[in-house]
Amino acid sequence: MKITFWLLDLNYENNDGTPEIWIWGVTDTAKRVLIIDKNVVAYFYAVVDENANPAKVVQEINSCSLEGISKTEVVDRTYFGKPVKAIKVSVKTPEAMSECAKTLRKLEGVKDCLEEDIRFAMRYLTDNNVAPSSWHEVEIVEESEKRKANVDKIYQAKTAPQAIEKMELPPLRILSFSPIYYSKEGSPNPERNPAVIISTENNKGEQKQFLADDDRNDKPVLEAFAKYVRNFDPDIIVGYGNNGQDWPYLRTRCKKHGMHLYVDRARTEPHTSVYGHVSLTGCVNLDLADYQGEFPEVKVKTLVNLADYLGVMKLENRTIIEDIDIADHWDDKEKRKKLKQFASDNARSILGVTEAILDFAVQLSALVNLPLDHVGTAAAGFRVESFLIKRTHPLGELVPRRIEQPYRSYAGGLVLQPVPGLHENIAVLDFKSMYPSLMITYNLSPDTYISPDDPIPKGGVYEAPEVKHKFRKEPPGFYKEVLTYLIHVRDQIRPRMNKLKQGTAEYRVLDARQKAVKIITNASYGYAGWIGARWYVKPVAEAAAAWGRFTIQTAIDMAKKEDLKVVYGDTDSIFVENQPQKIEYLSKEIKTKMRLEIKPDEIYTRIFFTEAKKRYAGLMSSGELDIVGMEVVRGDWANIAKKVQERVLDIILKEQSPKKATDFVHEFIHELRQKKIPYRDLIIWKTLTKPAEEYEVNASHVQAAKMLRAKGWQLSVGDKIGYVVIAGEGRLYERVKPYMLASYDEVDLEYYVEKQIVPAAARILASFGVTEEQLVEAGKGQKETRRLTDFFGA
Repeated sequence: MKITFWLLDLNYENNDGTPEIWIWGVTDTAKRVLIIDKNVVAYFYAVVDENANPAKVVQEINSCSLEGISKTEVVDRTYFGKPVKAIKVSVKTPEAMSECAKTLRKLEGVKDCLEEDIRFAMRYLTDNNVAPSSWHEVEIVEESEKRKANVDKIYQAKTAPQAIEKMELPPLRILSFSPIYYSKEGSPNPERNPAVIISTENNKGEQKQFLADDDRNDKPVLEAFAKYVRNFDPDIIVGYGNNGQDWPYLRTRCKKHGMHLYVDRARTEPHTSVYGHVSLTGCVNLDLADYQGEFPEVKVKTLVNLADYLGVMKLENRTIIEDIDIADHWDDKEKRKKLKQFASDNARSILGVTEAILDFAVQLSALVNLPLDHVGTAAAGFRVESFLIKRTHPLGELVPRRIEQPYRSYAGGLVLQPVPGLHENIAVLDFKSMYPSLMITYNLSPDTYISPDDPIPKGGVYEAPEVKHKFRKEPPGFYKEVLTYLIHVRDQIRPRMNKLKQGTAEYRVLDARQKAVKIITNASYGYAGWIGARWYVKPVAEAAAAWGRFTIQTAIDMAKKEDLKVVYGDTDSIFVENQPQKIEYLSKEIKTKMRLEIKPDEIYTRIFFTEAKKRYAGLMSSGELDIVGMEVVRGDWANIAKKVQERVLDIILKEQSPKKATDFVHEFIHELRQKKIPYRDLIIWKTLTKPAEEYEVNASHVQAAKMLRAKGWQLSVGDKIGYVVIAGEGRLYERVKPYMLASYDEVDLEYYVEKQIVPAAARILASFGVTEEQLVEAGKGQKETRRLTDFFGA
């Protein structure tokens, strides 16, 4: 008997000494199933020393009489591309691997033991070419043994699942939740502060809210919430910050009341995995906060801002209550209605954002072989590494142990000094997948690197410019195989998308897939130079960067030879005057001579450069602004600076009127002095990069953090601190307050005029002869300078 299912979750279980892999899925008939595979073997490799006899090493291993070992087998493998003899050591249970490997490392003839540190469930995926968040077929029989699992059917796998191509997702049940914790002062503490509201919403359109009584007893809240989750039985339960706060908090609250927080399909509590995320057995715990890095445009990463950016719930249409005001809103029964609406808006926003990112998360999970609850929390390096393990396994390449390396910097890409000012009709010529293409072209890979002590192979080497690192020309390294595969996959997706209507389910899935492929492709270049990498070979990353600089400089020289004016260059693209015929010729020449593809990525109707690198704004053909590196897109300026600068750029790029831009700044300053600008736009956000007490310099955000801590708020590294500058005497750091502890009447408005609005506007307007002094003189009017008249002819 066969079934078709979508792999939701998997875990390892030790059943009385027998290892089992439990696969949780949703079938194509919408049944929830548990498939148990007992045909699994745990193993690792003992790499044999070059001068040792493998047969004798096997005898040595067997003579150790280690109870955990069940089988030994001599195999041929490669390690960093070099052939090695290894002994595949099978063990009775995964728990035995670490101790067995530790013992075998001490044996004569054993150079090292590898792969015992790969999680057994991940090993299962790799060995059997099974992918999470994907469809499979499997031969099964009904399981006779009784198991504690809340599913429709339990099966035993006769064979390993086989992946099949199927585009659409199964009809998943998705539940969002958002708790509200009561704390009169300071950060909520689960040992003493109750969860007075838990708001939920599911993708069937049902909203539920669980409320404490007036005595703030949250035991009924927790009981009702857990019961509701079990009854709804979600495939995915999602929150915002639930990995770091909500699940640990709710679990502690349950413990205080002598109860268990059973919400998953195995009747176990949420538990933190070795990778830091919270696991719910049999279903997926998704934390949207893990995906905030996918939206660099959102500078202050809150649920409110993310939902606003994605159009899920605009700021003006939702209720917002600051943490410090929650207790007051709960205590006042009239205000409590607003607090309930705030919690409801949070749950709705979470569900909406989930719908916006789920396709991408699913495709990323399937691509890199990390389960859906883990892939979001994994850093870029771990995602790349998991993908490399998956792709190198069929090649027989052994996976190195992770050894933390000391950080050693290396030169990055080439960035030209821009030609400052305003430029018309500029084309951005972008190299297609430049760094991956260079790595393919020059066979850059951890297993092709030729160290200075190694002899030059017969097939010859590629030598990187500047750094002089050498890489063999043949055979191809595993990076070449992996990157070629990724580029090929993305190239196949594009034509399929072009045949589909935007917004359809298939189009969305393919678009999410190509985005996931692009992210992993581009991250591969830096992986070899990442100090946490298993395949850490710094010369790979260093050589790729050197060839990148050489490529950009060569392209610039070729453009100038064709009399194409170059106004800027950055890492993998050059900005030139838009002359289509010359650009077409240049593209062909680059492809012929450099074996790389370059083409116009964007045509700017008009573009403005400051004198600094990586700071410009362009008017795209769509009429939208593309802003890079300005205060508008940086998180450490108040929103008023961003709003002013964005509007000034809009006027300059669209209307070409510095006078109108100056008048706008004057009017904005007048509005601020009248306190007509929203208070939230005055908040300056900055991240704590270390504990507040470890800062040696008195910084404003650190002072604000200390004030919050004095009020009982718990802060940790990575938290963003929001503060305002208040009127008074003293240095700047002595005149700040956390924004929720201050009022508009306390704010030093002239600071915001002189240090926020004016500098942000002047960064652009100074190029057209407008001085900061002219901008400060709000409402007094300014005469347009001769330079402006000359420039615009009016």
